[in-house]
Amino acid sequence: MSIIINLDVMMAKRKKGLTELAGEVDITLANLSILKNNKAKAVRLSTLNAICKALECQPGDILQYVEDEEEDSGSNSL
Repeated sequence: MSIIINLDVMMAKRKKGLTELAGEVDITLANLSILKNNKAKAVRLSTLNAICKALECQPGDILQYVEDEEEDSGSNSL
């Protein structure tokens, strides 16, 4: 299973740049860039809350669950 972060899509829809959003959310450009480029392993709920407030969106507008394709579809091992 994978969670995809579509922050770049919402930023484009809201016409907000990285620097502007980083200032509004009070997060470093480096950390926001990690989120934007889908390289983050985790995100704090307070950060997600601030991003949603700044972009006037819902968490589901940014986060997307994508099921991984199975390597071996014949295997049922846990």
